[in-house]
Amino acid sequence: MARQHRRHAPDREETLHRLAPVCPVCGAFAPLDYHNSRCLVGMQEQVRYTLKIRRCQNTACDWFRKPLRPEAEGGLALPYSEYGFDVLAFIGQERFAFHRTVPEIHTLLAQRQVDISQRQVTHLIARYEELLASKLMRPDHWQARLREQGRVILSLDGLQPDVGHEVLWLIREVLSGEVLLARPLMTSSEDDLVALLIEVKEALTERLPVVGVISDGQRAIRLAVQRVFPNVPHQLCQFHSLREAARPLLEVDRHAKVQLKKRLRGIKRIESALEVRPDPQARVLLNYALTVRSALTDDGRPPLVASGLRLQQRIRQIHDSLERLEDAPLKKGGVKRIKT
Repeated sequence: MARQHRRHAPDREETLHRLAPVCPVCGAFAPLDYHNSRCLVGMQEQVRYTLKIRRCQNTACDWFRKPLRPEAEGGLALPYSEYGFDVLAFIGQERFAFHRTVPEIHTLLAQRQVDISQRQVTHLIARYEELLASKLMRPDHWQARLREQGRVILSLDGLQPDVGHEVLWLIREVLSGEVLLARPLMTSSEDDLVALLIEVKEALTERLPVVGVISDGQRAIRLAVQRVFPNVPHQLCQFHSLREAARPLLEVDRHAKVQLKKRLRGIKRIESALEVRPDPQARVLLNYALTVRSALTDDGRPPLVASGLRLQQRIRQIHDSLERLEDAPLKKGGVKRIKT
C-alpha cells in the first residue's frame, strides 16, 4: 500500500560530488551533466542529498554518456532504497540476533522516530538476507580452513521466522562451524535442495571429501542428500533425535506445569494490592510476586530443560525463601517480620 502521509522535512541537506572529474575507464574529463535529489531515512536523522552527476563525452570510451555518480552514494544505502545502511543493519540484527517479528521491529523503529511501514521492514529483511547470502556464497573465505581439517561434515536446515515467508536454507560445516551457503527459497522441494547441495559440492572440490550429512527427518532433505551424496552416511540431528525420544516425558512435564500454574493464579491481583501500599513489607512482597511471574513465563528449552520441573524447582526456592524470612529473628530497628 502506498504511503498515506507526507514525510517531514529533512533534518539537513548535503551535496555529493565525485572524487575526480574524469572518466574511470578512459581518463578523459567528464563534465557535470545534471544533478539528482535523493532523500534517505537513517536511525538518527533524515537527510536530503543532492548528487552531482557527470557523463563521459569520449565517443570511443565504453562508458560514453553513462552517468558517473558520486562514489560516497554507495556507502549510504542500497540502490533505489529510501533507508540508510544503519536502518538495514538494525533490522537485520533485531531479526536474526534477537529473533523479533516484523511488528516488533516496526514498533522499535517507531519508538526511535524512524518513519517506516511494516511492508518496508519485510522488504529490508529480504535485502539483508540477500547481502548475507552473497557474502557467504564466496568459498574463498572458508576453503583454506576446511583444507586443514581434510574432511567435511555438512548440516542442512531451513529457517522460516514467519508462516508464508521465504525459507532461509543454511548449509553449514559442522566441524569448523562455517556457513557454506545461505539462500532464501519460496519452495522447499527436492529439486530445490538438490541444486543447493550441488553448488556446495562443486565449491568443495575433490580435495575436501564429504564424510557425513546431518539434518532433520524431512523427506525432501533425505531424498536430496541421497541424490547428491549417494554413498555418504546421513544422520538424523541429535537434537531432533533427543526431542523425539523425550516426547512422552515432555507431555507429562507439560501437564504438570499446567497444574502448577493453576495453583498460582491470582498473582496479578496480589501485585495490584501491593503497589498501592507504601510500607517496606509491601515492596519486599512485590519483588517476590515479580519473581513468581518470571518463573511462570520461563518455558525452558525442551527437551534439554523440562519447563515443568524448572517451574517446580523455582517455586520451591521462593517458598523456602519466604519461610526463612518469616522465621528470621526480629532485629532492633529492623523491618517487622513478614507474614505470608
